[in-house]
Formats: sequence, C-alpha cells, structure tokens
Amino acid sequence: MKPASLFRAALLVTLVAGLALAFANRGQFSQEALQQWLASAGWWAPVFFIAIYAAGTVLFLPGSVLTLAAGALFGILPGALYSLAGATLGAVLAFLVARHLAGAWVAQKTGGRLKQLIEGVEAEGWRFVAFVRLVPLFPFNVVNYALGLTRIPLGAYALASAVCMLPGALAYAWLGHAGRAALTGDANAIRNGMLALAVAAALMFLPRLVRQFKAGLMITPEMLRALQTEGGIAVIDVREAKDFEGETGHVPGAINLPLNELPARVDELASWRKDGIVLICRTQVRSGQAARLLAKHGFSGLRVVRGGILAWRELGYPTEGNAIKENTLGLNNA
Repeated sequence: MKPASLFRAALLVTLVAGLALAFANRGQFSQEALQQWLASAGWWAPVFFIAIYAAGTVLFLPGSVLTLAAGALFGILPGALYSLAGATLGAVLAFLVARHLAGAWVAQKTGGRLKQLIEGVEAEGWRFVAFVRLVPLFPFNVVNYALGLTRIPLGAYALASAVCMLPGALAYAWLGHAGRAALTGDANAIRNGMLALAVAAALMFLPRLVRQFKAGLMITPEMLRALQTEGGIAVIDVREAKDFEGETGHVPGAINLPLNELPARVDELASWRKDGIVLICRTQVRSGQAARLLAKHGFSGLRVVRGGILAWRELGYPTEGNAIKENTLGLNNA
C-alpha cells in the first residue's frame, strides 16, 4: 500500500475511534464538568481549553457548551478569543481531514447538479464561508467537513471563518460570563440578536449566490482544456482588441467579442442560448460581467474560466498571437 493510502487509512481509523469515544461519553460532557477540570489547570487552562475546543469541533461535540464555559472561566473578551482560537483550529482540522480523506474522490465522482453546486460554492470562495458562518442555520461541525470536499483555498477558509465567528463567540462568552441567571433573562435577547445578524447576512450574500448559479459557473483552465477536446463549445474572449497586445495572447479558437459590444451582438450567439458558452478574459472580472449580462438575455449553461487567460498561461497551455482567426460561428472579429 502506498504511503498516502496508509496515511488516509490511519486517519480514518483515528477519526472513527475518536467519534465513537466522543459519542459514548457525550453524556458526561457538560459546562460544569469542563469548568471544574479547567479551574485546576492553572496557567495551562487557556491552552488546554483551546485544544479541547479544537478536538471537540472535529468530534462533533457541542461548541456552545465550550464557549459558555470560556466566558464563565476567563471573562468575556479572553473567553471569546480562546473560543475563537479553538473553533478556528478545529474547523481547519476538520476541513483538512475531509479534504485528505475524500476530496479527490468527490472531485472525480460527482456530476450533474451536485457538481454544479460544488463549483458554485468554490466560485464564491471566502464569501460562501462567511455566509455559512454568519447564518447559524447551518450546523457548524457538518459545514467544516462539507467545505473540505471543495477546492476553496485553506487560507481564505480559515480567515473568513475566524472573522465571521467572532460575533457569535463574543455573544456566547458574554452569556457564559453573566452566569446561569442570564439563561432565563438575557438569553433571548442574545439569540434574537444572532437571528437578526443571520437575516442580515442572508440578505447580503444570498442574492450574490443566486446570481452565481444563474449567471455562470466557474471552471478551471483544466476543465476548459477538456471541454475543448470534447468539442461543441464556444469560447468567448470578452477583452478588447488592444488587450491582446503583449505576451498574454488568447486561447486557441477563442472568439473575440468585447464586453462593451456584447449587448448589441447577443443575437449572434443565439444558437448557443441553452448551453455551450465559456467566457474568458484576463482574470475573471469582465467574463463574470458578461455571464450576468447573457443570463439576463435568457442564456443558460454559461461558464466562466477562473483566473482567465493568466491562469491558462500559468499552466503552460498554448496561446495564439494578437490576431484572432475567423471562427465557425461566423462572428465578426473586433
């Protein structure tokens, strides 16, 4: 067995054993027991607490118990910061476990609507992470593992998680610091405040996610390469003619249809209204705008190349010079 396979097998066995142990002792996991144990740890209490929080996140233990205990033991601000450190560390560990155990398999096996969903999440990147952290309707422990199955960069995932979990950490630390009496009084105010934050986050991020699914899914240069091999697609480069000067060039066979000319030339793409259009520019900004514009005109199945021509070139794929040849669609060259 290869070393990588042995590592995955050992990781899986360790995870299953940890989950079984945590489930068997779940009834003994309480705020009071945790406070009593940490109170005797002295200066090491914050370190032990962060480690316990991280392990608990990986093993599906309730984080609210830990954050309430942090507020009672360490105070509001220190407790919130220790909770945030433990939750972020645990979220990163769960993310990495899922990625190493099943990330490659999911990328190879998924298709259809599930693949589109994953690609849409990946296209949003840190924005989607921020959304699910701010909206407590999504189970925290499950989300950590689910996002590990995507190709969201680890750095963006960790930073967005830490920043967007801070309000909740502060709220629960305050509640824990206030003591049990607050559970019958101020608890409702805290929960209502978190609910209001969730609604605000939904209003902020959900429209963008919907536009992403309607206006075009991100694909990688490797996926574009595969689609070109299969044939039956139109690669539309929405840069202006002057943008082809220099070393960037363009994808072989691409059609030049500048973004500022697109509204007047939509009819030229009528045969591709339902599927088959891949949009590219230097990065992905103008191609994303073009996708949204075409979506408003009734086009579907649009795809945008993540990273644009720069990402294409970084992978060593061939490019053509400044002059774009006539294409089989009969579009006029710019």
